[in-house]
Amino acid sequence: MNEQIQKLYDRALEEFKAENKYVTIIVPNPLQEKFADSLVWECMKICEDVMKKDNSALACWSAIKGTFRS
Repeated sequence: MNEQIQKLYDRALEEFKAENKYVTIIVPNPLQEKFADSLVWECMKICEDVMKKDNSALACWSAIKGTFRS
């Protein structure tokens, strides 16, 4: 797994454990790794599409937020 994705996973796991009393820890599997990789590439494609129209980091951030947050 990509080192940065692993760090994000570990941080999310720690936050989840802090919020939940009972946790079963499962080691990331290849499907989770593929999902994380796909998520990163999707974000990159969103930024690429936005930057073709508007060369703004804020526009890229806004597009990603709009895609993944409801």
